Amino acid sequence: MQRKKTGVIGIIITIVILCLAVFLSNLKLESLSYIENAVSTIVMPIQTGYTYLKNKVTGNVNFFTNVDNLKSENEKLKETNSELEKSLRELEIIKAENETLKEYLGLKQKYTDYQTVPAYIISKDISNYSSIFVINIGKNDGVDVNMTVISDAGLIGYIKSVTDNTAKVQTIIDSSSAVTAHISTTEDSIICKGSLEEGTLRGTYIPTSADISEGETVETSGMGGIYPKGIKIGTIKEIEKTKNVLDRYALIEPAVNFDKVETVLVITN
Repeated sequence: MQRKKTGVIGIIITIVILCLAVFLSNLKLESLSYIENAVSTIVMPIQTGYTYLKNKVTGNVNFFTNVDNLKSENEKLKETNSELEKSLRELEIIKAENETLKEYLGLKQKYTDYQTVPAYIISKDISNYSSIFVINIGKNDGVDVNMTVISDAGLIGYIKSVTDNTAKVQTIIDSSSAVTAHISTTEDSIICKGSLEEGTLRGTYIPTSADISEGETVETSGMGGIYPKGIKIGTIKEIEKTKNVLDRYALIEPAVNFDKVETVLVITN
């Protein structure tokens, strides 16, 4: 009985296989194409999605790789920029030192008749009543009280006090300053007094016979015991006339720009 059932099943399977073979052999090419199209329609979206996901993952990997590269390049650029900034600061320092040396050289060449010591101003104290500079040299450099201080433009003032390594300079625009001077063209003597409020010097004690005019140069006269002769003080800017000719005075514009001066020479002889 069991053998009969097995034989029947085998016969049925054989018949199904033969039917499929006959069906496929008689199937037209167009039908096969139709089946392929149907399968393609089902499979393509899946394949497209797979490809998209693959590209997305690959793109993300590349993106993160690029980010790492950019970070590395950015760090290198920062280091390079820092080195360039350091080099630029060093160049600026060298340039400033070079300019200072050129000023010193120009000063020494201009005032060859004097023994001088170069210095630069380390602080300024300018108010309505006084004008004091502090320079970076002192007794150890041969500097002493009452020595004359000059710049390339002209007279600065004199050494008021001194320490081993620094000195205070009272400038000619200080309200307590007075310089014996003369007008270069006429040799008429006058006294130049500091006048901080006006930002100029005041030329007083002008001789009644003196014929002075605007634009004339005023220089040290060499009298008075502090300043050597012939150092430029300034230029007559204006002449103020009064009822009494003895009281007339001149406004003198200093030769030195005291706001901008940085390097000076101290005359030691």
